[in-house]
Amino acid sequence: MTIRQRYEGVISIFKEIMPEPKTELHYDTPFHLLLAVILSAQCTDKRINMVTPALFERFPEPEDLAAASEEEVYGYIKSVTFPNNKTKSLVKAARVLVEEFGGEMPSDIDSLMKLPGVGRKTANVMLSVIWNKAAMAVDTHVFRVSNRIGLTDRSPNPLATEKTLIKYIPEDLVAKAHHWLILHGRYVCKARRPDCPECAVRDYCKAYSKK
Repeated sequence: MTIRQRYEGVISIFKEIMPEPKTELHYDTPFHLLLAVILSAQCTDKRINMVTPALFERFPEPEDLAAASEEEVYGYIKSVTFPNNKTKSLVKAARVLVEEFGGEMPSDIDSLMKLPGVGRKTANVMLSVIWNKAAMAVDTHVFRVSNRIGLTDRSPNPLATEKTLIKYIPEDLVAKAHHWLILHGRYVCKARRPDCPECAVRDYCKAYSKK
């Protein structure tokens, strides 16, 4: 099986079983998605979705959060992982949004990465989810699943994974593919015990073929 055949097979199946995949983070505005994604680092979406309703209600706009104290913000997110660091990132990101971007969410990766707490992965999430751009955010699920299936060949790091996926996935499907790989990794191709009997793409999986 060639690499292109593997991609074509996996994509065709994902298109059938997950025609409209979406992020599981709850949000109502691009600003609130940014907050949720920053908070979601090394934390479950379920936990973030429990925390964000009150946070979003208290801070509907960047200007509201930019004017807040870290002590107040911490009170809303203290149950997530690394709350101290994330509190600082949220407040600083809001201030940069207000001071440098007039409170408007930038729509290019370089500008997004100027925001405190926003790395390449978070920026790509924003680009793909909000603007449906061909941006591939590589988190632990995407990295693991891509290597395990054989979409990447022992990719050494997330950036290399991102470049390979972008190369082979049709541009109009990249944003969806980001969600396909995350959801597949979260519910089927799990880190410790992949559920191969229930895997729809196992016939195209390099790891499964070696079993």
